[in-house]
Amino acid sequence: MPGNTFGKLFQITTWGESHGKAVGVTIDGCPPRIPLDASMIQKMLDRRKPGGSITSTSRKEPDQAMILSGVFENKTTGTPITIIVNNQDADSSAYSKIADLYRPGHGDITYQAKYGMRDYRGGGRASARETVARVASGAVAGVLLSQNRIQVMAYTIELGGIQAEQRNLDQISENMFLCPDAEAAKKMEQRVTEVRKQGDSLGGIVEILAQNVPKGLGEPVFDKLDAQLAGALMSIGAVKGVEIGAGFQAARMLGSENNDPILPDGFQTNHSGGILAGISNGDNIVIRVAVKPIPSITREQTTIDTSNHPRIISTRGRHDISAIPRINVVCEAMVNLVLADHLLRQKAIS
Repeated sequence: MPGNTFGKLFQITTWGESHGKAVGVTIDGCPPRIPLDASMIQKMLDRRKPGGSITSTSRKEPDQAMILSGVFENKTTGTPITIIVNNQDADSSAYSKIADLYRPGHGDITYQAKYGMRDYRGGGRASARETVARVASGAVAGVLLSQNRIQVMAYTIELGGIQAEQRNLDQISENMFLCPDAEAAKKMEQRVTEVRKQGDSLGGIVEILAQNVPKGLGEPVFDKLDAQLAGALMSIGAVKGVEIGAGFQAARMLGSENNDPILPDGFQTNHSGGILAGISNGDNIVIRVAVKPIPSITREQTTIDTSNHPRIISTRGRHDISAIPRINVVCEAMVNLVLADHLLRQKAIS
């Protein structure tokens, strides 16, 4: 069945395309009497909007959230919540010139193979524009989590090969890359400027930290919390890898090094990333995602057209240099959605 719906008890269905009239989401299963108004959603959407850093596209979208249903007197009613965000600055002219070309690194060729047609205007449903709906619903999930003291934040620990050596979380809001290392942020800015001049793009790594997650979230076997988190984050278009806790480094450790000693007041280390046997253990959940470079670049690349003839393409239009830092809040939103869903699932049995 179509993969536009996510979650079990806290369930969302998203819709809309990059150059369509609007994007939006319907949330089903949100409990009643949760304080909610459009400003609470807007606060999170504003963090995703274009123009926040030098990596961002020049497309100007106000991304104004409108709640159409499920809220009365600034509280959720327990019925489906529908949120719509109109597209106001879509410009398809740059895409009409390459409508018959498959863009390298994009889903053009795979969408054509699946559906026998594709929306060439900015990628349609495959565009990062669809993440607006994820962030809007993630904001609602975040309100539910905050009532249970759970906090989720995402920050940049690598961009263009520049790595953050510090985890000073107070620094995240002090630079455009949301990096917890001020010196690394300066080097990232230099790297972005350099690559922009080359007509190329950059990838990086985002770390997500979930604090105050109670013990017991997650289901045995197929709905393990780490499996659900990994799947949710991998569903973001630019994400190509996910690791939790020690992640791939665990493969290079001894069991005696990787195991987290248990003390009367908690765990001595956190190589597990806050999850054991697919169930939260009460420690911080720590996740890292690998973000690929934006595939739309002005540098010439080889490709084919819809008639299978070899062609050269240079992708014009308005594109980010990197999905970072705009993708950070999308990562937060997906983690919010998973945790909200499992929080409700745990409440149902406890």
